[in-house]
Amino acid sequence: MNLPDAETLCQELARKLRSGVTESTGFVGIRTGGAWLAERLQQELKLATPMGALDISFYRDDFDAAGLHHQVKPSQIPFDVNGRHVVVVDDVLYTGRTVRAAMNELFDYGRPGKIELAVLVDRGERQLPIAAQYVGATLAVPQGKLLRLARDERGTFSLRLSDAKSAA
Repeated sequence: MNLPDAETLCQELARKLRSGVTESTGFVGIRTGGAWLAERLQQELKLATPMGALDISFYRDDFDAAGLHHQVKPSQIPFDVNGRHVVVVDDVLYTGRTVRAAMNELFDYGRPGKIELAVLVDRGERQLPIAAQYVGATLAVPQGKLLRLARDERGTFSLRLSDAKSAA
């Protein structure tokens, strides 16, 4: 399967976001790929509000089955979310469960005035009624495959396709 160029998709996503955000918009990336993407978009759009990052490990609905990931990092939102326009950023939108967990955690920080979702790739196959307002590309991914964002030592993005782990 030929995957699109992640750098080109990132530029396209920034272009789409430009008209929908202001300097006070808060970007919150979902670790890991979403945090990388939020950081890049924050720089591209020259937003004044510092970027936040969420590790949704404790908010996942499969926590009991999957257990704790060995590299849990603390979530950090360095701005007041109350009443603010917040854009949650993730690399790939799939079932919607990661985004649901991120919104649950976000509300622990306060009550945003508006939450929107920006994703590099929407691969469809939702299990929850979650939709992104900003999408770099929509891509059909074969069943049983995972699509993830990778970043090399120079900070260059690429998309990687791998076999999904069998459900426990």
